[in-house]
Amino acid sequence: MKRILGLCMILILTTAWAVPALAADEDNNKAKDRVQAAADVLNEIQGAPDQGIPLEVLGSAECVAVVPSMLKGGFIVGARYGRGVASCRTAKGWSAPAFFTVQGGSFGLQIGGQAVDLVMLIMNQNGMKNLLSSKFKLGADASVAAGPVGRQASADTDWKLKAQVLTYSRARGAFAGLELSGAVIKQDKDSTRDFYGRMVPFRTSLTGDVDATQGAYPFLSTLSKWAQNAATK
Repeated sequence: MKRILGLCMILILTTAWAVPALAADEDNNKAKDRVQAAADVLNEIQGAPDQGIPLEVLGSAECVAVVPSMLKGGFIVGARYGRGVASCRTAKGWSAPAFFTVQGGSFGLQIGGQAVDLVMLIMNQNGMKNLLSSKFKLGADASVAAGPVGRQASADTDWKLKAQVLTYSRARGAFAGLELSGAVIKQDKDSTRDFYGRMVPFRTSLTGDVDATQGAYPFLSTLSKWAQNAATK
């Protein structure tokens, strides 16, 4: 009987130790899955034959942020929330990924209820400063505009003159520039800890002060591929 009780106690203690470890692994996998999903979104958008982010625009972006399957509800207005991944250009290439949340904001005339893939391009140093602050509001702290769509952007030069952030959305297969004003962007600290195993500030990752891990490569290699493609056009 004592032996059985002893075995039960060992089992209970082992389970108590294993559950948090499994939960941590699951959270880490969720962050890695988001990195892969962001890469898939960018590949699918840029791989479209006739539509996508113009190469001139993508080639000029200081940072690229992707929110796979951002959830939104309601008709025209309603709750919106998503988790995404961002990377910025550095002297060594694209930075290690930074994890962020986006919440609220006007999505223009879009019927709610579906998930939306969101892409944000930070176009200049002022926009990058806002991103590095770890929290900013689109339309207030940073100017935002719907990005031009198509392989050539020569007919639309507004993005060169005034927008700090250009935004795009893809819903039900349709890809278009997105009016996104009032949304709050801030660091996703939980995902950051899950992915890196510690807290890494936005500025540290986005300025290249931390090395990218193996789990970051799907997104960074995709960014590098399309950025090089844009540079050669």
